[in-house]
Amino acid sequence: MTTYAFSTTTTGSFPAALAKVTEALKAEGFGVLTEIDVAATLKAKLGVDSRPYKILGACNPQFAHQAIEADPDIGLLLPCNVIVREEANGQITVGFMDPAAVLGMVGNPQVTAIGEAVRAKLVRVKASLEIT
Repeated sequence: MTTYAFSTTTTGSFPAALAKVTEALKAEGFGVLTEIDVAATLKAKLGVDSRPYKILGACNPQFAHQAIEADPDIGLLLPCNVIVREEANGQITVGFMDPAAVLGMVGNPQVTAIGEAVRAKLVRVKASLEIT
């Protein structure tokens, strides 16, 4: 993807993939604080039809607390966004904001270490979703 994200693809229906992502996040200690239905918003606001696309705001409370203690303004970079979108070929792409890259821009070694620990958890989530 980019320097600030990583992704994988999976198969199955969009609702099944979304549930699988949510459960995989939960297994690593994340809750989903927000769920933005991009396709529904584009339809409602612009009349545009698009494939399913959701943005999940994932948060691991333990790490969020540590990050806020280290830098009270870090909430501007939280939560970790995860996207789930259906591609034209029917596959599902799951993309993850790379917290190590994003939190690393703060320049605080404590925050950088938190970002790396959170990244390791999200990489495990990614691995659990990959097509085998």
